[in-house]
Amino acid sequence: MSQDLILDGRDSSAKTTAWWLYIVHAVSFVFSLGLFSVIPLVINYVQRPGTTGTFVHSHHTWMIRSFWWYVVWIAVGALAFITIIGIPLAYLIWLGAWLWKAYRLIAGFMRLNNNEAAAV
Repeated sequence: MSQDLILDGRDSSAKTTAWWLYIVHAVSFVFSLGLFSVIPLVINYVQRPGTTGTFVHSHHTWMIRSFWWYVVWIAVGALAFITIIGIPLAYLIWLGAWLWKAYRLIAGFMRLNNNEAAAV
């Protein structure tokens, strides 16, 4: 037995907004390594309270956490880069952070398209 999720107008609009935010996060991530992701991050913070009680709320939380953890790992890589010995480690940290963020964006986008909550 399958269950079909029926979205009302509010949920459909919230889903569309989250969909576009994933796109903007991804474009910013690819072209500026996430530097311009602050813009969709602010929109995530503004839109999240209006989606309380829906599966879209988890997607806003997912994108917000993805951004902040990415910032943390970029900063850890920068600290490692300060030392001569840590430069190769810094590149590994940055590569890992990039791959992790790419995974988070793709996984969240796919879950949103399938009308599933993000795994927060």
